[in-house]
Amino acid sequence: MVTPRPELLSDLQQDLVRLQALEEIRNAFAWLRSHEPQFASWQLQAARIPAPPFGESARGDWLEARFREQGLDDVHRDDVGNVFGIHPGVGATYVALSAHLDTVFPAGTPLNIRQQGTRLYGPGVSDNGAGVTAMLAIVALLRAVQIRHSLPLLFIGNVGEEGEGDLRGMRHIFSAPRWRDSIHYSLILDGAGSDTIVAEALGSRRFEVIVRGPGGHSWTDFGAPNPIVVLSRAIQEFARTPVPASPKTSFNIGVIRGGTSVNSIPESASMRVDIRSTSMAEMERLEHALRAAIDRAIEEESRAIESRAPAQKRPFGVSCEFVPIGNRPAGELNANARMLQVIRAVDAQLGNVAQVQRASTDANIPLSIGREALAIGGGGIGGGAHTLQEWFDCSGRELGLKRILLTLLMLAGAGE
Repeated sequence: MVTPRPELLSDLQQDLVRLQALEEIRNAFAWLRSHEPQFASWQLQAARIPAPPFGESARGDWLEARFREQGLDDVHRDDVGNVFGIHPGVGATYVALSAHLDTVFPAGTPLNIRQQGTRLYGPGVSDNGAGVTAMLAIVALLRAVQIRHSLPLLFIGNVGEEGEGDLRGMRHIFSAPRWRDSIHYSLILDGAGSDTIVAEALGSRRFEVIVRGPGGHSWTDFGAPNPIVVLSRAIQEFARTPVPASPKTSFNIGVIRGGTSVNSIPESASMRVDIRSTSMAEMERLEHALRAAIDRAIEEESRAIESRAPAQKRPFGVSCEFVPIGNRPAGELNANARMLQVIRAVDAQLGNVAQVQRASTDANIPLSIGREALAIGGGGIGGGAHTLQEWFDCSGRELGLKRILLTLLMLAGAGE
């Protein structure tokens, strides 16, 4: 990324000094400081509502009720379950603040959500309990403290960010005529912390590869093609595929399934493969290498059959199916984009140190179509994400909320 223009940063910092000098901003900071117990309560409530992939509706009901309680306009759900509310302003374009509602945990996962001092514990309490809570804190603040701003603010609790949700909530938003061209800036809250700025969207492609054969008994049907052997050959070859250090690219075989018993030739075997890169071309190259490795593995297994199977038991059919289970586009925010300059100026004003990072978040969708978007944390400190031991420490949330508020207001033209 190129070095930002110092004169623009200086202008923004001057605007921030004027904004922070306003009485309503001082009142807002004091309000945030005094309402941490309420924020922790909301976070515990949200985390106790299961929100597995494709099962976020109950948590969406909860958020919709909170949006209505806090007086947002036009509170509603769309066809896929995204929750919307508007804080009014002037104009037809919006500054959006969003947080994903879903967790990685499947339905039925025990949710032992609890608080011990300043720490909250339990699956999803940080990712994305912290983001949802930070968004709701800003909504409540804007009702409690009257702050002038020009552009209307759009608040979104979206579905489908995690895993096989494949960003379906954000995809739906940016394909909807109402929002596609009216959301000017997207500030996305994902997890805890105040030390990151995700301005580079890490792309990914995910596949389930299924190999099928006739199956049979390990003794009487010896010689029949073995789907597990086919996958093993393919994995061995694909694992040798070179990847560049720049643009950074990776692949992973994360799940293998197949077989019923030690003395049965399996009828099918499958693997799940994750390919990631900041380059769409590199992801396409690795996908091609994966498909070629499977084709060659099937060919090798077919040749092996001829040497080990009795003639009367030939030919055996073997087939392969590629099922796409994820496709996240790559993208990058221009270093001179106003949104990136604003949050850097906010961090400088607050004395906060944050690094630009690359990650796969809801920001992938707007960034991939050339819109200004960033993903940041909801403040506080979190750990153990995507595990049953997940935790969140409320200490330091205030800094994160100030950061979110100032960024949002600067983008919406507060004090102008």
